[in-house]
Amino acid sequence: MTHLQKSLFASAALACGLVAFSSHAATPLPDGLAERQAARVDQRQDLQSDRITQGATSGQLTAREQARLEHQQRKIGRLERRTEADGQVTYREAARVERAQDHASRSIARQRHDRQRPGH
Repeated sequence: MTHLQKSLFASAALACGLVAFSSHAATPLPDGLAERQAARVDQRQDLQSDRITQGATSGQLTAREQARLEHQQRKIGRLERRTEADGQVTYREAARVERAQDHASRSIARQRHDRQRPGH
């Protein structure tokens, strides 16, 4: 197989994979999985809010950091409500909420451990 043939084969395989993924991404989650996903998102939001509160109480977060992180949590809550508004959550929507929560979790950890203290 020549280099050109390998490249064409790889491109065709990638295109088929993207088509398969894009059709799967627009597919709604099955009912049981959608319910578990919603419960997981809610639980994670609660835990992240608790982490923010604990960070503020312990002095690990300044008032400004706390306000930014709480704003980020409200944005994720709005994103979650929008994804559930039509009664069906697709794989792509679920992944988007998951990415937003992952990003928020890293932000919380980074801000809690950046050694800034209120009043400094």
